[in-house]
Parts: sequence; structure tokens; C-alpha cells
Amino acid sequence: MTNGSVELTISGGVASVLFNRPESQNAMSFAMYDRLAQACAQISADNTVRAVVFRGAGEAFVAGTDIKEFREFKTAEDGLQYESRIEATIALVERIAVPTLAVVTGAAMGGGLILAAACDLRLVNPRARFGVPIARTLGNCLSVANTARLVASLGVSRAKRMLLLAHIIDAEEAVACGFALEVVPSEEIDRRAAEVAGVLGSNAPLTLRIAKEAIRRLETAGRPNGDDLVRLAYGSGDFKEGVSAFLEKRRPAWTGS
Repeated sequence: MTNGSVELTISGGVASVLFNRPESQNAMSFAMYDRLAQACAQISADNTVRAVVFRGAGEAFVAGTDIKEFREFKTAEDGLQYESRIEATIALVERIAVPTLAVVTGAAMGGGLILAAACDLRLVNPRARFGVPIARTLGNCLSVANTARLVASLGVSRAKRMLLLAHIIDAEEAVACGFALEVVPSEEIDRRAAEVAGVLGSNAPLTLRIAKEAIRRLETAGRPNGDDLVRLAYGSGDFKEGVSAFLEKRRPAWTGS
């Protein structure tokens, strides 16, 4: 299995970002996060770009962070550094000045859900699924910033269902709650994405830029520090057990410590 790639192409004013690791449902390696940060920087430096489309290769969007990346974690500080690193990359996606569209085909789990939430709009196919099932898999946590993104995108009650019950949202529910624009058949989703990107590219760029930044400032105002919560999860025996159980394909035995 490779470390995967994040591929950027720019044509006709539209930047396309492809998460390319289909053999593992585009689970993000640390190298992929680094390449995503580079792609965001390239997009932000290109004045010809009017819209950005994010998509995954194969039959998934992004199935989260590759769990193998957690094997070397020893202390709570490893978890804190990881969350800080991922948060910095997600913030780069969020701060792209032009409108962003996530085309979600299949799974968008964990970090994949957060990446989709960091985009402005989302199109989904009928197989799209969204969730953060860490309460039954890894025993880690979301950062406060990523929890805030989940709440802003899906609402408090639905975020609690996802985090406390490991509830998975399907394509229809994503549209019903306003998270996704519409469900599009798989064979038509690329065409529909091009149409939406075309509309975004034809609208007043300064109006869109200001609207995006105003909403971002409203969402981030007064956001508290959550380092203590991250340390609690990543420094726990439960997290070590969760990673081991996931890689060994067995159910974790939680102890609450």
C-alpha cells in the first residue's frame, strides 16, 4: 500500500483536488496532509482560480486518517501535535478565498467528514456516508475546532448522535439537514459538479470572498482552547487499545482510563 497522493490540476478557472489512494478508500497519510497543504497554498497564490472542487478517487471521498499513522504515538503530546497539524491543514482549506465544493462519493469518515465540512458546499451520490465512529473504534477525540465545524455544519443534536452513538448519516439525511446540496446519480455527478463550479465562477468574486470570510469569522469567534481534552483522549490506555484493536480487526475492550 502506498502513502497515496493529493493531485492538483487547474483548468478554466477551476482547481480540482483529487485524494488518490483508492486501495484504502483514500485514507489520509501524513504525507497526503502535507501535500494537501501545498495544494491549498498553490490555489491561494493563483489569481486565475474562481472555484475549487475536492473529490476522492475510486468509490470513496476520504475514509479518515490512516490508522497506521497512530502506531508510533506514545504520549498525549503526540496526539496534541497530530491534532494541531491536522487543524492547520483544515484551516488552509477553510481559508481558500474562492468557493470550495466537495464531491462526496462513498465514505467521508472522521477526517474525511471534517474535510467535507471545511468546504463551502457539498454534492453527494447515493452511496455517500458521513460519520465519526471513534466512540466504537479508536477511543480518541476531535479537537474543539473540528467539533465546532461539525456542530456548525450539522447542528448540536446531530453532532451528538454522531459522536456519542457513532451514528452514520446517509446521503438523504445529509441533504435533508442542509449539509449537502443534493443527491446526484454517480454517472451524473461530475457533470453536476462542473455546473455548480461554473455558477460559482460566474458570480461576483469579491462578494463571494467577503461572504466566506464573514461566515468563517462568525464561526470561529470565541472558540475555546481544548488541549486538555485532546491530552485526555490521546494519553489514555483506551486510545492505545483502540488503535491495536482496529489494526488487529477485533473489538476494543474499553476501560475508561
